[in-house]
Amino acid sequence: MMGFTLSDLDAFLASRAGASPDESYTARLLSKGPAYSAKKLGEEAVEAVIAAVQGDAKGLKMESADVLYHLLVVLRARGVPLQDVLDELERRTGQSGLQEKASRPKG
Repeated sequence: MMGFTLSDLDAFLASRAGASPDESYTARLLSKGPAYSAKKLGEEAVEAVIAAVQGDAKGLKMESADVLYHLLVVLRARGVPLQDVLDELERRTGQSGLQEKASRPKG
């Protein structure tokens, strides 16, 4: 059994994006624009970092779920398909992380 995937979450977000902002948190975030959604992503990322530093495994699990959710909202708000991100990750796995990082443009 495969379990729940990021693609499942992305499909759920797509179904909620068109709902009324009064009925859907996803729709509410999207209605406030990409900058608002990005701010929420940053807040959740900081909370995940704090949980990691404190050794709070349960908190890290919960905050990581929030980070993934808010990241997908930001991608949707900016019109970047999840599949594009997955394709980029797949491309990067074709080489070592050190090689990939060295190949990035400097600046």
